[in-house]
This record gives sequence, C-alpha cells and structure tokens, in this order.
Amino acid sequence: MAGRVALITGASAGIGCELARIFARNGHHVALVARRLDRLKALSDEIVAAGGQEPLIICCDLQRPDAGDVISAALASAAVEPEYLVNNAGFGLFGEWLQLGRTEQLAMVDVNVRALTDLSLRFADCLARHRGGILNVASLAGFLPGPRMAVYYATKAYVISYSEALFCELAPRGVRVTALCPGAVPTEFQARAGIVPGFDSKVLSISAADVAMAGYRGLMAGKRLVLPGVGMKMIPFMLRFVPRAWVVSLVGRVQGRHSV
Repeated sequence: MAGRVALITGASAGIGCELARIFARNGHHVALVARRLDRLKALSDEIVAAGGQEPLIICCDLQRPDAGDVISAALASAAVEPEYLVNNAGFGLFGEWLQLGRTEQLAMVDVNVRALTDLSLRFADCLARHRGGILNVASLAGFLPGPRMAVYYATKAYVISYSEALFCELAPRGVRVTALCPGAVPTEFQARAGIVPGFDSKVLSISAADVAMAGYRGLMAGKRLVLPGVGMKMIPFMLRFVPRAWVVSLVGRVQGRHSV
C-alpha cells in the first residue's frame, strides 16, 4: 500500500510554509511543492530538526502545463499518494488591467485556477480512499470585484465557488473541502504583486502563522469556509446589504491608495 502525504503547493514561503510546519507538527508526512529548491531544502531541514518525518521535495513551477504530471510522477516514484491536498500556490498582480502584461495575467490563471483544479481532479480518488481533504487557499478578494487587480480577484472568486461546490459533492465520499479566505497577510505576496500596503491592510492584517493554523483547524473540523480574524468574518455578511455598484466603486478607490 502507498504511503500517505499532505501535498502542499507554494510551500517555500508565507502561508504555505506555515501550513507545512503545522501539518508536520501534527504527525503528517508532507510533500512540499514550490519553485525555489533552496527554500524547500531549508524548510525540510527545519521540519526534520523539529522531529518530523523527512518531507518529500518536489521542485516544480505550477505555471508549467505539465506541472501536474511532474508532481504525480514524483509521488509515484516515492510510493506515496495524497491524503490531504493543500492548494496554496498563487500570486497576484497590481495595476491597471490593460497595462499589465497579458502573459503574466494568463500565468496567474494557470497557477491560481488551472493547477488547483488539475491537482484536485488528479487526486480525488486518493483523498476519498484515505478519507482526507482539500484545503484551498482563497482570499477575502474572492467575495469582491477588484479594480486594479481584476484577474487576481476573479481567480479567488473561482476558488471559493469551486471549493463550496466540492464541499457538497465530496462529502458523501468522506472528503472534507475547506476554502481558507484570509485578508491582508504580511508575506512576499505584496512585493510580488506590486502593492504598497495602506492603513486598511494594517487594520485587517493577520500573521501567516495564525492564518495557517485557522486553515488547518478548519479543514480538520470539516468547515466549508474559514475567515481568520474577527473583522474578516463580518465583511462577507455586510456585503449582502450593499449594492454591487457601490462595492466596486469603493474597492476601486481603496486600491488606488496602494499605487506606488
């Protein structure tokens, strides 16, 4: 019988790195996926030093169309299969939609949407066999339209909708599905996206470690959505009572404050 792992994408930094630590501390054998091999090796050494099982390292860029094949082959070679799938990898780009590069924006769709969907489909049977789960890292952005981050917000709306549908469909097979929806988290995400954090970001900010712990606990408890932080929980509820036109206008003004 194949061994079981928690497969975590985007594990080299931020929320993904913290999730890897939490899964390892809780006795899971983790398989770490990211582009930066040096970061993965450092995290692996840290997990082993803390008493965890040596992680399986899979150096892979999820923008590649064959990323799913690469990951599947690495797992098969190590004679393991996913018990848990953590789709954490993702990135955003800040700026006017027409001024951002087409190639980069399509790459965002590849990582945030295509790769997440591909891995979920590939490993659904494994997850059901082990009665495990899927943790999809979405965002508060998924509840909103996002002027100046149009594609990123749209990809996260997909992740939330997709996760909620899978929550319903996979429950009879014993598979938990949770969408983790953080707000502002101080990680490398902002620098890569080109965002200058404002006061609103500081107010809603929560650490990557706290977000990851909330996501892990939510997945294990079988929660459909996890919104870390007291203020975060109120925003989707309040949006029900605000006209959509007002929301898009407000988000556009707030995003304008983050311009370099």
